[in-house]
Amino acid sequence: MLQHHPLHLQSALLGVFCLFLIFNAPVIQAEGMEIHGSNTIGAELAPLLVEGFLKNRGSDPVRILANGKDNEKLLIGNQSGTPLRILVAAHGSSTGFKALEARKADVWASSRPVKPAEVQKMAGQTNLRDSGSEHVVAIDGLAVLVHQSNPVDQLDINTLAGIFSGKISNWSEVGGANRHINLYARDDRSGTWDTFKSLVLSEPHSLHSSARRYESNDQLSDDVSIDPGGIGFSGLASVRDSKVLAISDGQAPALKPSRLTVASEDYPLSRRLFMYTHGNSASTIAKDFVEFVLSEEGQALVSTSGFVSQNPLAVKPDLAESTPPTFKVLTRNYSRLTVNFRFSEGRTTLDNKAQRDLQRIADFLSKKGLTSNDLMLIGFADQQTDELRAQMISELRALSVRKALADFGVRDVRYTGYGHYMPVGMAGGKSGQLRNGRVEVWIRDRQAR
Repeated sequence: MLQHHPLHLQSALLGVFCLFLIFNAPVIQAEGMEIHGSNTIGAELAPLLVEGFLKNRGSDPVRILANGKDNEKLLIGNQSGTPLRILVAAHGSSTGFKALEARKADVWASSRPVKPAEVQKMAGQTNLRDSGSEHVVAIDGLAVLVHQSNPVDQLDINTLAGIFSGKISNWSEVGGANRHINLYARDDRSGTWDTFKSLVLSEPHSLHSSARRYESNDQLSDDVSIDPGGIGFSGLASVRDSKVLAISDGQAPALKPSRLTVASEDYPLSRRLFMYTHGNSASTIAKDFVEFVLSEEGQALVSTSGFVSQNPLAVKPDLAESTPPTFKVLTRNYSRLTVNFRFSEGRTTLDNKAQRDLQRIADFLSKKGLTSNDLMLIGFADQQTDELRAQMISELRALSVRKALADFGVRDVRYTGYGHYMPVGMAGGKSGQLRNGRVEVWIRDRQAR
């Protein structure tokens, strides 16, 4: 047909040639970066952060192009005439590690912390647990999803494990209708799956073979929302039309994921979202990108994506009915900041996220015109052999944060310990130590100043 229309042929060839120039010619001079890994991060959050970063670096509009592959996007900006091309490939957290290890990725987006075996594999390149390599970019809550018509409102983690392992197969066994339970889960390459498995399906539980598996959070949620017998889990940003259940761990109160419960990591299925880089040997653009993501501007973009920002916010919490009267009196004239301090090892060593949060609190006080007199630190401990020991540990933790804040110009903060009371997780074990052992940050209400 084209043989009879040579002008059409010329036009087609010219179009192909122009596309070749657009997509290939700039590659020689372009500054670029590749982000590989988590679908939770890569589906919406990473492209949003990249777009903000590119706009921050240059004045030209940012182009977002399909890359010809599912779950991949190419974002192109411009800085002083130099193209900036950033690829986001969202095929699962484990794929991101492999790309980082092979130096194909500049940034590994992961919805789970690095595994010990991965740290060991990368030891010759960088220490992935070092603060220069490991960056907490957002907080997420694994939302447990059911159909809107489901009368069940809350579950504990043990019951959740029984459901997903197939030991509980009918909703009537947990207070629902007489209806078979249909399981929806993320696939094995997903950091969301790794997190759910570690928090819920620990030994001796394993996922039942009937579960439908998904690469996409959004698709999983959409399918649960049209199945009255369905139950699944996704990142908080992918709740969509499904109903979210409140979850409890041990004797702690059941909580739904919210701005406060997720940011403070009190919600039992909260998790940190990470970006890992090659530390000191990372490219300049990768370092600049991560710094933008961790900045107040970058974290504001995190909020717009449906995830939880790390920028501090003062919230008047709804205290559970089981809250001791003495604690209600202690915090009566205070609101709680959406920042908790947790510890990486021992009893007083702050983790990587905490180091950044110290600066965030100092900036928050400065921006609001407040001083250290407006703050109160309350330490907590996991279950101990006796009450006195728990009290001592909780006070030492609060004291360690007080000392750390002094290095950022926030001195002589009021502090106290509340022992092993008011746990947010199951007492005992590694999980209990990490979750219950915390320091909360409270700020005096304006009318009480």
